[in-house]
Amino acid sequence: MFTTLKSSTKNYSLMSMQFSPALTEKMNAFKGRASPIQLGSVHFSSKLLLAPMAGICNIPFRLLMEDLGAGGTVSELISCHGINYGNQRTLDMLKIHKLEKNVGIQLFGEDAESMARASVVAESYGPKFLDINMGCPVNKVVSKGGGSALMKELEKLAPLFTSMKKNMKVPLSIKIRTGWDQNTLNAKDVMSIANDCGIEWVAIHGRTRTQQYTGLANWDYIEALNEVKKLPLIGNGDLHHPYGVSQRLQKTNCDALMIARGALRNPFIFLESLDPEYANKKHSVFTGPDYWEVIQRLYQYTTETFADERAILVQIRKLIVWFAAGFPKAAAFRSQVFGSANLEETMKLAEDYFMGLGDAQKFINYDEVFMSSGHG
Repeated sequence: MFTTLKSSTKNYSLMSMQFSPALTEKMNAFKGRASPIQLGSVHFSSKLLLAPMAGICNIPFRLLMEDLGAGGTVSELISCHGINYGNQRTLDMLKIHKLEKNVGIQLFGEDAESMARASVVAESYGPKFLDINMGCPVNKVVSKGGGSALMKELEKLAPLFTSMKKNMKVPLSIKIRTGWDQNTLNAKDVMSIANDCGIEWVAIHGRTRTQQYTGLANWDYIEALNEVKKLPLIGNGDLHHPYGVSQRLQKTNCDALMIARGALRNPFIFLESLDPEYANKKHSVFTGPDYWEVIQRLYQYTTETFADERAILVQIRKLIVWFAAGFPKAAAFRSQVFGSANLEETMKLAEDYFMGLGDAQKFINYDEVFMSSGHG
């Protein structure tokens, strides 16, 4: 029976939390296949990393994904101006939990001076690296010159990179797109500038800015970049399911891969994708009760991080319904959850649903569009 944590339990030790022996055994069977990698001067425990996603990659989700096999994580994009203005909500986004092992902070902005000032503050929070968002296609970011708009004015990149690195002690990386549009595929030029300025690695989403999150990621273009790269390259885009990631992992020349939206419907994707046999599978071996254990840990991480119950409810509820995708009667469960009155009721509904699934298999139609408005 699930019992909600009282506010006085916020000081419990996360180190004491354990998955059940049965789930641990399943997870360890996959974890043994992970290949640690070194990107620049940063060590990652796996070639599969969690991509930054707005509104998603906060402390609880990053911790959970590390538990479930992500070799490293990145924060959601954080405004350099919010940092420089001392906005408390923005500064809270910079926080890193002591249990996070391989986490980076991603900044966005449009001018070198502001980004350099913000990087000093961000570094003081203890990330393993800082990352520049050069891929966000959202209008409110691009219209001010940030995100993927940085790929339109390459002459500004060297001053930006140099200014940020001047007072930084941790590595600096960038996350880009293939270009602004199909007529300006200039990622190769961006990577060349990055290499000359001491950027340690580049992550690339295989779409242009004008594509947003529609169409298909251009993996032929990404693989062509691998043939001429001078610094490590991380591939990202359409890595939504274990068999697809497994296939890509076996044939890519990328140094690592970043998974974004795929982790929202299958939190075990970082583990299952390590199995070469998943190149021919389209379902998860983890069952409803396994998901319930994951949700309980998410609850514990979230209640430790956020004080406001409404904020906790919003964070947990959206992930619970995404995790249900592909299981029987998920649509009815989703309606129940969004109609629930409070956090306790939401968790009870989740317990009843996921525990009631037994050995039912998850199956997702990966041809359908999911989260096409953003998030990685």
